[in-house]
Amino acid sequence: MNNLQSNMSPIEKKYFGLNRLFQRLKKTDRLLLVGFLIAVVLTVFSLILMPRFFYQSPKIEYSNQIQIQAEPQPHYRHPLTGISVYEEVQSPQVFGVMIDNHEDAWPPSGVEDAFLVIEAPVEGGISRMLAFFSEEQEVEKIGPVRSARPYFLDWANELDAVYTHVGGSNTALDLIASGGTFDLNQYWWGDYFWRSTDRYAPHNVYTSTKLLNDYYGFREKQGEVSERLYGLWKFKDHEFLTETVSTIQIDFSASVSVVDWVYDSQTQTYERSQFHKPHLASSGKQIKADNVAIVITEINVMDSIGRLEIRTQGEGQAFVFQDGQRIEALWKKPSQTQRLTFYDLKNNEEIFMNAGVTWIEVISSNLMIK
Repeated sequence: MNNLQSNMSPIEKKYFGLNRLFQRLKKTDRLLLVGFLIAVVLTVFSLILMPRFFYQSPKIEYSNQIQIQAEPQPHYRHPLTGISVYEEVQSPQVFGVMIDNHEDAWPPSGVEDAFLVIEAPVEGGISRMLAFFSEEQEVEKIGPVRSARPYFLDWANELDAVYTHVGGSNTALDLIASGGTFDLNQYWWGDYFWRSTDRYAPHNVYTSTKLLNDYYGFREKQGEVSERLYGLWKFKDHEFLTETVSTIQIDFSASVSVVDWVYDSQTQTYERSQFHKPHLASSGKQIKADNVAIVITEINVMDSIGRLEIRTQGEGQAFVFQDGQRIEALWKKPSQTQRLTFYDLKNNEEIFMNAGVTWIEVISSNLMIK
């Protein structure tokens, strides 16, 4: 045995010694030793591999938490609509387009996308609309575009708008010629309009925000644009209120011009009907508004044709409908270039408009409201 050990390497000698020691152990001691070695191996295995399972999930959760917190929040309001935006918007260029509301002009195009519409009577007991668009909007078809009337000029000028029309009454054209209105008359600038073939004149002239922006860009290159100085309304978010006034009806004399606004508490908007039918645009969308304001003012017939004179400046009785509520108000417009605003009669403070779309109805008497 000693001769055998003398020929072994150091490693073999250690193995030989351990083997002899293992053979001397009792059977029960051997089982204990094997169990002990297995426990040691399992402990080492656990220390190496288990942290991967325990610490992986918190890392994923932490990553998601950081991503959610990093999302930007809107901090500004669009100056014309009051809608929340992520970056500050500086007084966009406004385009005011005269929209035909004759029965032969139905359905209109683009009116459902206007941020503000002022509707007032014209001759014949029907109404006409001045629809306002902001320069960043993309509206492919707006119209039918109709002729100018003098009182619409005041509402266009308060927003420094490009007043877009096809001809007009003599009084309106004389006022435009005297200056103060950024004018776009189809008679002289036909390249920025087109006539559709699916309707008869004069109910078939259209334009688009692209063409309107092209016109403004051309005039800007000629150095023929002025600084925009228009005033701004105050805005708020919609409110959920329980007691609501559900329906507003306005009668513009002609039976086809009876207008209804019905409040939808689900969408918090007013849906427009005309001639007792939903007022749909050519897109198939029903016209809606977040605010409906009513201006009551003096309206007089000027001539045998029935053209009208409407007082646009000063102040007078008004109503503002928003969030299903009816607010008794006072309208004020100190001058041609100053903004038409509304004040609550209860506290004489300016009414905050809901963010979104506003329609203003101009009538001569509160008896026209039902």
